Amino acid sequence: MNDTLKIASWNINSVRFRIGIVEQFLRQESPDILCLQETKVMDNVFPTQAFHDLGYVHQMLNGQQMHHGVAILSRIPLIEDDRLDWQANGEARHIGARLPNGMRLENVYIPAGGDVPDRELNHKFAQKLDFFERMTRWSETLAGPTLLVGDFNVAPLESDVWGHKQLLGTVSHTPIEVETLGRMQAAADWVDLGRKFVPAPARLHTWWSYRAKDWASSDRGRRLDHMWATPDVAAQAVAHAVHEPVRSWEKPSDHVPLVTEFVF
Repeated sequence: MNDTLKIASWNINSVRFRIGIVEQFLRQESPDILCLQETKVMDNVFPTQAFHDLGYVHQMLNGQQMHHGVAILSRIPLIEDDRLDWQANGEARHIGARLPNGMRLENVYIPAGGDVPDRELNHKFAQKLDFFERMTRWSETLAGPTLLVGDFNVAPLESDVWGHKQLLGTVSHTPIEVETLGRMQAAADWVDLGRKFVPAPARLHTWWSYRAKDWASSDRGRRLDHMWATPDVAAQAVAHAVHEPVRSWEKPSDHVPLVTEFVF
């Protein structure tokens, strides 16, 4: 009998503040595993009980007070967790685990990079590019089935943003970020699962700014959130969804969840 596996990824932008919609999403979609980014909470005050009550009893946390933070919440066992410091400054931006089927699951929150797309003028942008370089070196060493999920803070394709020409000078869609991300993708022959199921040039967005009074009508979105798989894992993916309606739920994150289903 084949085993199915449903994995979700979501930049929640404060898990304690938005625990209500997290619970709503878990009840509605019932993924086997939920990867969260930007949890903004120390591990000792993470809302563990809320997840336990919904069956997510296996939890791996890498928290930081008020900033960053990542977590993996699972109904199936998680083993061999690690925390890689691709930021090289101790920030809580990665947590990884091995699943019982042998697959590695890596959950990452890549820096946004500030507002000025120039590494000489903006140290945050330099940190972002260096973060990708460290991930590229790591990607070159992969030796087994791996799924990489999270907020990459880059929308690489023209159809990943509401206005390609308008955003060429905006951090998250600049040519140097797109080129840097492309080199990382090539380093492990990563398969972009979003575009595997929704090929370009179809519109595909995962983030809408809080600045818009009506995010849906203005629809100035970007695809900042991604799920990448090594080719062996990508071959087992059978469905992928971006849950846009969640952006209209009460006290929403500016990001929406992604869900991919696999059959092994």
